[in-house]
Amino acid sequence: MSTGGEALVRALAAHGVSTAFGIPGTHNLEIYRHLAAYGITHVAPRHEQGAGYAADAYARVTGEPGVAITTTGPALLNIAAAVGQAYSDSVPLLVVSPGMPLRHPRQSTGLLHEMRSQTEALRNVAAFSHRVSSVEEIGAAVARAFSLFRTERPRPAHIEVPLDLLEAVEAAGPVRLAPVSAPRAADAPSLDEAAVLLAGAVRPGLVLGGGARGAAEQCLALAEQLGAPVATSANGKGIVDERHPLSLGVSLHSPSVQKWLSGCDVVLAVGTELAESDLWSAPPVLDGKLVRVDIDPAQMYAGVPADVSLVGDAGATLRALTERLANVPSTTSGAEATRTTATVRIARDDETRARDARWVPYLEAIRSVLAADAVLTSDSAQCCYYGAIPHLPVGPGGRYLHPTGFGTLGYALPAAIGAKAACPDRQVVAISGDGGLQFSVQELATAAQLQLPLPVVVFDNGGYGEIRDEMVARGDAPEAVNHARVDLPGLARAFGGAGAAAHSPGELAELLTRALTTPGPTLIIVPEETA
Repeated sequence: MSTGGEALVRALAAHGVSTAFGIPGTHNLEIYRHLAAYGITHVAPRHEQGAGYAADAYARVTGEPGVAITTTGPALLNIAAAVGQAYSDSVPLLVVSPGMPLRHPRQSTGLLHEMRSQTEALRNVAAFSHRVSSVEEIGAAVARAFSLFRTERPRPAHIEVPLDLLEAVEAAGPVRLAPVSAPRAADAPSLDEAAVLLAGAVRPGLVLGGGARGAAEQCLALAEQLGAPVATSANGKGIVDERHPLSLGVSLHSPSVQKWLSGCDVVLAVGTELAESDLWSAPPVLDGKLVRVDIDPAQMYAGVPADVSLVGDAGATLRALTERLANVPSTTSGAEATRTTATVRIARDDETRARDARWVPYLEAIRSVLAADAVLTSDSAQCCYYGAIPHLPVGPGGRYLHPTGFGTLGYALPAAIGAKAACPDRQVVAISGDGGLQFSVQELATAAQLQLPLPVVVFDNGGYGEIRDEMVARGDAPEAVNHARVDLPGLARAFGGAGAAAHSPGELAELLTRALTTPGPTLIIVPEETA
């Protein structure tokens, strides 16, 4: 016998959950009561959206599901944006919450945090939202979520436990564990067909998305075997070292890279949607054949339909493909592939050199200070998608976490907290703009309380720079995009951290070096006039 709260915590612990993010409230106290007893460390951000982004980043850097706990009503809606971001970026995020009592009437009664249907609200942004009806069902619901994370395209899930059921003492039944299954490769006939196409390719190309993360070794081996330049999405950043001679980095939005891609006779796309959020335009028209590798069968028909569909785990599928190509000589020499990559790189950089020049020296300063395995988090800000994503190189040992697709603001700081909680011995740096930072700036208090070194680099352009530029481009007068300047370093100090301004790349490197060993957050602004 156990309460619903204990049954929930026991099920989480049984699936290896050791850290959870969230905020206690009147209706979820029975969950909090049992966390320590089951060995689950809790991190308390200052807002549920921050808890969701922290859990998202925890999942991205560990490869294990991130768990967030909310209370009812507004708290659950607060985390909905983070759930939507995790859905967009295929992140295994589990949100658990109380709900209205088991036999609560459909008609409003004015109960605290009452809303029409929490389950339906989350069902529209998560892969599934499940309301349990007994203590015994809780374990099965948790196992269902972990089965999704392990065997399908990983996406967020929500489990709701009626608040009276959290306190009820009932038979919990045995612990239900999600089954463990070996990663499955695509079917043999499709692999054979893909191998024939790739073996005969004269102008091959690789496109890697977040779904290729677990197959970095195989991706590099195939690129070198085929003599194929490699471009990645934002979520695929660093799967192949961005300083490798065959790497085009995160550049699918570049007209020069799209022209190169269209001219390839065979493109191998692994774990990527080839979506507008990656391309910043409609999908390119490919002159050659497209081979797609994805765990999600629906991706074979999305964006650019596949000529050859390889449905399966990326690692297992690419290993099987590599075996088929092991003794096949490449039709493209390594030197020729390197020359092609270098030519496309030059054309790519020429397109944006004037626009990006204000960020590049500062990004080079950041890179010069960081270890190869550093984790960087970013926001949906100009300094990130125009600056850091294409111009701050990352290799397979490091990580770069960005809110792609859904494109939320306020991700960088709480995500950095989640990454640092997951990997306290690795360097973690958040990069943001001043507009995006202020969506979640209160999480500086969380970072200060944790006392873990956490630099936050903010490129301050006094508001929403991207929207300002779009208004000007339309011929409109800028409206509601210019903000009164905030003393962000002073605000960081008020929250219990440190703050400073960098007026040159050298000064940024010095401040960042110090911040990496200073307990708590250090907010470093780079004012636009010096950026």
